[in-house]
Amino acid sequence: MGNQYLVTGGLGFIGRALCRELLNAGYRVRVLDALIDQVHGGKVPDLDERVDFVHGDVRDHEAVRRAIDGVEGVFHLAAEVGVGQSMYEIERYTSGNDVGTAVLLQELIDKPVRRIVVASSMSVYGEGLYETDQGARVSNARRSPSRLKQGLWEPTASDGSDLRPIPTDESKPVDLASIYALTKYCQERAVQIFGEAYGVETVALRLFNVFGAGQALSNPYTGVLANFASRLMNGQSPTIFEDGQQRRDFVHVADVARAFRLAMEKPEAAGHTINIGSGRAYAISEVATLLAEAMGAPQIKPEILGKARTGDIRNCFSDISRARQFLGFEPRFLLEDSLSEFVAWVKAETAHDRNSQMRRELETRGLVA
Repeated sequence: MGNQYLVTGGLGFIGRALCRELLNAGYRVRVLDALIDQVHGGKVPDLDERVDFVHGDVRDHEAVRRAIDGVEGVFHLAAEVGVGQSMYEIERYTSGNDVGTAVLLQELIDKPVRRIVVASSMSVYGEGLYETDQGARVSNARRSPSRLKQGLWEPTASDGSDLRPIPTDESKPVDLASIYALTKYCQERAVQIFGEAYGVETVALRLFNVFGAGQALSNPYTGVLANFASRLMNGQSPTIFEDGQQRRDFVHVADVARAFRLAMEKPEAAGHTINIGSGRAYAISEVATLLAEAMGAPQIKPEILGKARTGDIRNCFSDISRARQFLGFEPRFLLEDSLSEFVAWVKAETAHDRNSQMRRELETRGLVA
């Protein structure tokens, strides 16, 4: 048998895909997961009998101690996920993400591992990279609340001129626009600081928008594709903030799982922060239309809200040159080629549409302008 690895949050969407990837590669797998209701809906996901499951919270020292015993490395995926919800569930996100990481690292002092691979997020960038008409790179683009209230969605240069979004690489300084982004950056840096102090190799993967079978369809704060699918399954229009032309990078969960495995295996990856995306940009309204067509409901058009959500950014899509260099990573499952598989899974599931509830929660707190 191969080395044993711990996957925190291993029963989540990405965690389950990673467990399959590791088992197929001949590794032994242990999972630590708290089975949070918002993600799992009170149900325990199907678990491969070869997985050693520890039911516990990453903030529970005793559970973490049991989980890390005898493992070669740790994939740290356990986290509260969602930009919008993080803006009013501040204590929950800070505790689950940052305190949880702190407990894990503290226990690893006495039981060190060879390498930690931590799941970070593209949200740490805030706005992605832009360039001016003259080709000058702009890494600090931001949108003012006054412009957003006027429906002026695109960032502009300091002189008011137009900017063009370009692929974002890891050299872009972080710009933390939400509590979620703040907690993910804290996770990333805490792991790196710990690794430098205790001689543990670390890799931080900044994940872009992950999609695929297995997402939590009834959690309105999960990935945008699952959110849209839940609406369409219930005969409702996908709701899109702003004008729908904001651009994102969608990467398949199987590609993400492979990237995590490579990040643990590749010696040259140690010490690096690496984008994991498809390297492509998709307009959100385009994604909603493609999904409706794939689900056989082309007549259901997206509802464009013309409102901005606090903490959201306009454009961010990945430059994956570093993933190619250090991981030998190349995406295999592009969005436009993978929707039939995703739709087949969605149609076999039960999706409770909680999008309206999410909008009310944000609007009553003044988080939608």
